[in-house]
Amino acid sequence: MNGLAALALVPLAFAARPVRAQAAAPIQLFKIVSPRDEIVVGVEAAQLGSGAGPAVQRLAEMLAAQGQLTLWQYASQKDASGALVQAPLRQVAVFKNELLRIEPYTTPLPVKAPAAAK
Repeated sequence: MNGLAALALVPLAFAARPVRAQAAAPIQLFKIVSPRDEIVVGVEAAQLGSGAGPAVQRLAEMLAAQGQLTLWQYASQKDASGALVQAPLRQVAVFKNELLRIEPYTTPLPVKAPAAAK
């Protein structure tokens, strides 16, 4: 009976572990394509809001309404442990332009938030 009682306490031991601080807001990546070049930018999900349309549409609407946005440009880099990640490179200004195209961008790499990059 003692062995069964000890096994019953195992789930309680895991439940009593301290909870880590919540991770930073997830970053959604987008490819911005212009006639001259293309870059990958990241936007915090909270910044995009939770509208009815897809995230790329909400970003396009923000850009159209504000005329310009300052966003983080992302690139694949190695983190401190040597693992490959998508990390913020620098802040860039994106201007509203009829020849601009915004596409969702997916990556198999973990994406770092701007605050976590330093």
